[in-house]
Amino acid sequence: MSSPLPNDIVITSLDACAIALYLVCFLGYGYVAALPSLERRSISGAVQRQRERWMQNMALRDVRIVDAHLLGGLAQGNAFFASTSAIIIGGLAAMLGSGEKVQSLLERLPAVLPSSPVLFELKVLLLMAIFVFAFFKFAWAFRLSHYTAIMIGATPILEPGTRDACLSHSQRTARLIGLAANHANTGLRAFYYAIAAMAWFFHPAALIVATAWVLIILIRRDYFSRSRRLMLEE
Repeated sequence: MSSPLPNDIVITSLDACAIALYLVCFLGYGYVAALPSLERRSISGAVQRQRERWMQNMALRDVRIVDAHLLGGLAQGNAFFASTSAIIIGGLAAMLGSGEKVQSLLERLPAVLPSSPVLFELKVLLLMAIFVFAFFKFAWAFRLSHYTAIMIGATPILEPGTRDACLSHSQRTARLIGLAANHANTGLRAFYYAIAAMAWFFHPAALIVATAWVLIILIRRDYFSRSRRLMLEE
């Protein structure tokens, strides 16, 4: 009996292990990072405390045009990444339609492990799923930024006797903009992991290495970066 050719292989055990590790890191990191004990120590927790301070200052100001302008800049960033995700999804859909040509071109590169057409399509579909996920995260973050702008506009006017109401409203506004930031951060992490997923086109071992590399980068930037230390300095 002749041994199976590479193009006859749908998915190998190494592919299965690599994609399992990838999904655990991709889906598990956000869940673990959201644990209260870890979130307080991360750069996200530090930034959220600065947001609370920002909204308190906003509530105690008479003129809030600067706050609305800053929020508009943050919202435009979310809109940019949402539109970028949509463009990438369209490009990947076109790539899926001409998969055989793209696959043959890619497999001419050195160190690229040949794979079956079915496996190649699965790799493209994985990337599409990641960017669809990122699109919805950024689109919802953009929408939440609009809600935050409404909350800023609805902040009670600072007058004698309204200070407590202004501060209470500012706390709710800070939590709302924190939700928008959490969705945007999740979308950005999806972009990071999409870069790792591209390594699967070359070799499943490359996917394992790229996944570990992205995980190390995320941990370092969330918990050990200089920007985090600067945010935590009083």
